[in-house]
Amino acid sequence: MTDRPSPAPPTVVRLTEYTKTEQSEILGDSADPFGVADAGLTWLPKEEHFGIRQNGRLVAHAGLLRLPVSIGGVGTQVVGVGGVAVAPELRGQGLARSVVSAAVDHARTMGPLHGILFCRSSLVPLYQRLGWRTLEQDVHVEQPEGPVVMPLRTMWTPLRDGASWPTGEVRLLSLPM
Repeated sequence: MTDRPSPAPPTVVRLTEYTKTEQSEILGDSADPFGVADAGLTWLPKEEHFGIRQNGRLVAHAGLLRLPVSIGGVGTQVVGVGGVAVAPELRGQGLARSVVSAAVDHARTMGPLHGILFCRSSLVPLYQRLGWRTLEQDVHVEQPEGPVVMPLRTMWTPLRDGASWPTGEVRLLSLPM
């Protein structure tokens, strides 16, 4: 029996843009590709984009956006991770791990101490395997009609060694990412 070398991890690239066309390349043309339309939220576009291409096709994406937040009445910033997408037929191959890890590595250079994301409950175990922690409290986010409690799960990750999540009410002072 010969030892086969393990396949090289996928190469993550920085994307100059991420439009509806690129999203459709990964997820198809579903009306609700992230399964969150029933939350009824308005979302911000991300500013930094990371992707994985296979045979010229974009098959995975993660985006970042620096956002203002108030935690315990103290204003600060977080880096929001969002728009995480992997082509359905390629899930389970570590693409989410690769693209989210590359995005978080970049987030560490952006200044804030914490990264946050919002996800469906079914995705919590995936993000926990990637080192994210569940925030066990309500998070208020801005919406066009005023602040609402985020109906999705909120998770966070430290972007600096030793960073812990502060105590107190959490309020995202913008639309979610």
